[in-house]
This record gives sequence, C-alpha cells and structure tokens, in this order.
Amino acid sequence: MQKSIIISIIISLSIIGAAYYYSSDKTSDVGDNVSKSFDQQASNVEIKDGIQYVTILAKGGYSPRVSKIEPNIPTKLIVKTDNTYDCSSSLVIRSIGYRKILQPSGEEIIDIGSPESGTKISGTCSMGMYNFRIDVD
Repeated sequence: MQKSIIISIIISLSIIGAAYYYSSDKTSDVGDNVSKSFDQQASNVEIKDGIQYVTILAKGGYSPRVSKIEPNIPTKLIVKTDNTYDCSSSLVIRSIGYRKILQPSGEEIIDIGSPESGTKISGTCSMGMYNFRIDVD
C-alpha cells in the first residue's frame, strides 16, 4: 500500500516538474520572439523604386505586431506564410476591405494605397485572436 502511494507521489512530482519546465521554456521563447519582433520592426519596411513594402510573417500570430511607414507613398503589404495552418492564415484588413484565407506557404502582396500621416492600418485574423498594426508617421 505504501509503495503505491510513493510511486504515485513520484509520478505526480514528475508531471508537475515537466509542466513547470515546459511552461518556463515557452516563456523564454516568448521573450526571444518579442525581441526578434522588435528587430524585425526596424527591417521589415523597405522603399524600392518609389514603392514602400511592409513585410509581415503570419504564423502563430503576426510578426512584427507594429510597423511604422512613411506617409503618402504607394505601399504594398507582403504577408508571408510558412506552413501556417492556424488562425493567422485567415487575414482581415477592414480599412481596405480585404479578407482572404492565405495559402499555407508563400507570399500575398496586398496594395494598401498611399496612406496619409496619422493613419493606422490594422490587420487581424478572422477570429480576432491575432493582430498587427501599421502606423503611418
């Protein structure tokens, strides 16, 4: 009887320890992703041949979550997917009337016009769980 109780306690502690290990490991990954997101923010906007390109990755959410672009320049949003099978593949940008389920892997180029200063363009998944914003400054 005591032997089975001791085995149950050991198994329970192992499960709790594993849960703690995996949850603390994911927390550090989230921190890494946040810092990667800030790094990407600086390099996800490019002006080439008079057109401004904003690149966002859609997988498990959108990255970076906030981008800043220049006003009054023709702008295209490039949304990249890479084996994206979650909600972020269903993209909605209400301000331009855009709604589409993206291919699991590839790029979708979306013309967002020449936004004026002060404009905020928001994108979200169809369920509203994931979002991103493009600030025009």
